[in-house]
Amino acid sequence: MKKDYVSSYVIKRLPRYYRFLGDLIDEGRDRISSSELGGRLKLTASQVRQDLNCFGEFGQQGYGYNVELLREEIGRIIGINGDKSNTVIILGAGKLGSAICDNPSFEKRGCKIIGIFDKDPALKGKDAGGHKIRFAGELENFCRRYSPDIAVLCVPKESAKLVCEELIGLGVTNFWNFTHFDINLHFDDVNVENVHLGDGLLTLVYNLNAAKDDAQAQILGPSARKAEAERQAAELRVRRLKKQKGE
Repeated sequence: MKKDYVSSYVIKRLPRYYRFLGDLIDEGRDRISSSELGGRLKLTASQVRQDLNCFGEFGQQGYGYNVELLREEIGRIIGINGDKSNTVIILGAGKLGSAICDNPSFEKRGCKIIGIFDKDPALKGKDAGGHKIRFAGELENFCRRYSPDIAVLCVPKESAKLVCEELIGLGVTNFWNFTHFDINLHFDDVNVENVHLGDGLLTLVYNLNAAKDDAQAQILGPSARKAEAERQAAELRVRRLKKQKGE
């Protein structure tokens, strides 16, 4: 039986399960244990069982999980199995918006692009992934006629608030947000999935530098590590003082 409340962390892991099980099907695998599934996804067997138990009983003790059936069930849980597709519009037909529009994986994930819009009249009528770019002025009539389920935002940050206001007023409340505008801070009762490409890169850079620091610390030894930490702290104090003085 499905639980009334499911953690957002569990929900975010469902696409990983779905994608990985698809890879197993391509490899010709017909079953897998929770231990092996967790090991490949860097999770414990217990975590895998707990995640799946949020939605029902899957697998058999001593047998494991039927790969194809489990993937079908996870697809059903996510909502991408069946005849109905979620309709999608893209706002912003620049390089990012056009690349997303040209992505063939949308329909495999239960979504169908039905329109792409841009405020630049010079782009009107041009092709993006097999769709004719529409002028932004057509958005209201289009939304009233087709009632899209999801809006993909690929507009500049300074334009995002006005675009969101218009879309929400037209009944569109689900956003795949590629802008740096925090929709949830300004609007209630919206469903938002943010994609901040720069944040991911900064996280990678941090982890890279942390690994380098750890390796260097192992070489230096305890006393040298302490001296290095004191030197970095002194540099930080100097930078703060300069900033306070406006230098």
